[in-house]
Amino acid sequence: MFYIFLIGFIFISIVGTLLHFTYEFSNHNKYVALFSAVNESTWEHIKIALTPYFVWSLVDLYLYGNLGNYFFAKLVGVLSIILIIPIIFYTYQIFTKKPILFVDIITFYIAIFLGQYFSYLVLNMNNVSYLTNYISIVLLTIVFGIYITATIMPVENFLFKDPLTNKYGIKGHKDIKHK
Repeated sequence: MFYIFLIGFIFISIVGTLLHFTYEFSNHNKYVALFSAVNESTWEHIKIALTPYFVWSLVDLYLYGNLGNYFFAKLVGVLSIILIIPIIFYTYQIFTKKPILFVDIITFYIAIFLGQYFSYLVLNMNNVSYLTNYISIVLLTIVFGIYITATIMPVENFLFKDPLTNKYGIKGHKDIKHK
């Protein structure tokens, strides 16, 4: 099982890195925007980690979906990524007063690694209750729904604000004409 964790980390890291550029490469395709980074906001960097995480979860589902704590493990992984990226990003900026590209890149990979690792640990625990897995499925569905809509209808707060354009979501992309 551990080698699947490592393969998942590599897959998520590579695909997530590529998703940083796919919106631009697609000539600003609105469907590609749902899964790719459309601006430099913290949320968009979380999203490009979640996209391949959700895809990799389909592989995990095939291999480990019969384990009694599978959906809880996936929820732990998703929530870890969602929390770790902004925690590290905003914490180090308390000291540096500005973002540092190298640290941001490392943060991305740390979040993916820890999300995969925590999910792996939960998969290897004793099974959780049916109710816990059911609640996990509901919460994963909610997270996925938010994930899909947040680029199109972003919340106007610091997580969704592009620091380069001071705009939100697709309107925050540097090459989009702002109305």
